[in-house]
Amino acid sequence: MKSWEAGWQDAFEQAFRLCCVAPGEPVAVLAESLSRPVNVALAEAALQRLGARPVRVTLPSPRPTAPVPVRSTGASRAIAGHPGALAAIGACSFLVDLTVEGVLHAPELPAILGGGTRVLMVSNEHPETLERLVPLEGDDAPVKAAVKRLRAARRMRVSSAAGTALDIAIEGAPVAGVWGWTDRPGTVAHWPGGVVVAFPRAGTVNGRLVLDAGDVNLSFKRYLERPVVLTIEDDHVTRIEGEGADAAMMRRHLEAWGDPLAYAVSHVGWGMNPRARYEALLFHDRSDTNGTELRAVAGNFLFSTGANEFAGRHTEGHFDIPVFNTTIELDGEAVVREGRLVA
Repeated sequence: MKSWEAGWQDAFEQAFRLCCVAPGEPVAVLAESLSRPVNVALAEAALQRLGARPVRVTLPSPRPTAPVPVRSTGASRAIAGHPGALAAIGACSFLVDLTVEGVLHAPELPAILGGGTRVLMVSNEHPETLERLVPLEGDDAPVKAAVKRLRAARRMRVSSAAGTALDIAIEGAPVAGVWGWTDRPGTVAHWPGGVVVAFPRAGTVNGRLVLDAGDVNLSFKRYLERPVVLTIEDDHVTRIEGEGADAAMMRRHLEAWGDPLAYAVSHVGWGMNPRARYEALLFHDRSDTNGTELRAVAGNFLFSTGANEFAGRHTEGHFDIPVFNTTIELDGEAVVREGRLVA
């Protein structure tokens, strides 16, 4: 007996159509024991409706190894180099990633993409969220334009009335944009989409970032109640100032890692999805949301700490923090002004 809404399956079919899933195509559905069962079932039903040939690869969810909970890293440890899982994935031209953390930064991803498999990472969200944010034709054009603009830039400056003054040397930094689907061999995307980010090179991020009341700490799935001020020197958060629970929890969480790399900058960018809602964390219980929608809210400055393989930094410590009401400039020209996208 099916236990989902028809619109949820329609959304999966829409996403897979945009990924050019073809009748008879071999597709791997990658899951783990803690994956959301309804999303696994929806993915398989949608693939079968499209005439594809899905095979499910389900692995045990890995035991925790960190001193604190790990959430939304995009670096799933579920595959763990398993040769059978990798062989099954490699035999398929399309991979639906339904692991809890996602394989976006997993160590196995380069080999998967190198074999020509295209990968859609479906964020661990309630299917109602996925339905609202199903990718649409035309979502790719503005993100591709933003990627081109960011790749051509030399400096990014972020400022705000709250006191943010951040300077980032962006020249030569790897840049990625995601619009919710992938249709080319050897590429990866995630759904929900609508984000452009850069991974700064080592020693290129300096200044002050003020997380104001109402900004979001997605690792805690929490809207900040009081300001938190981050001092950033040579890519690393060197001071966390502020009164109240938000600053205290951030300090204690980072201290628990005992790892200087947990304080480093992972990526910076901005959200571009006009359908993503700022108040999304209030729509579901915390166990039913992964917060990807907040990352994509149009005009937010997406600041992340933790792993940045392009700067030679690897750690499980990770914060994703959408910051609102900022101005983001590339080489002196605003792409976001006071929290709103500039056309």
